Amino acid sequence: MITRDMIIADIIREHPETLAVFKHYHLDCYECQIADLETIEHGAGVHKVGIEELLESLNRSLS
Repeated sequence: MITRDMIIADIIREHPETLAVFKHYHLDCYECQIADLETIEHGAGVHKVGIEELLESLNRSLS
């Protein structure tokens, strides 16, 4: 399960299927150097993406 406090790069490395979700929300996190340090909650906030909706979509992609 992906949670708001997880690091973006770790999510992408462990669950490459989430890349499509990041792209859908126009989050180019896979290209960002900060992704190794940034939590999903912070990244969503910076890009004005609703964290609950993003988490739901990311977790749905894991099924």
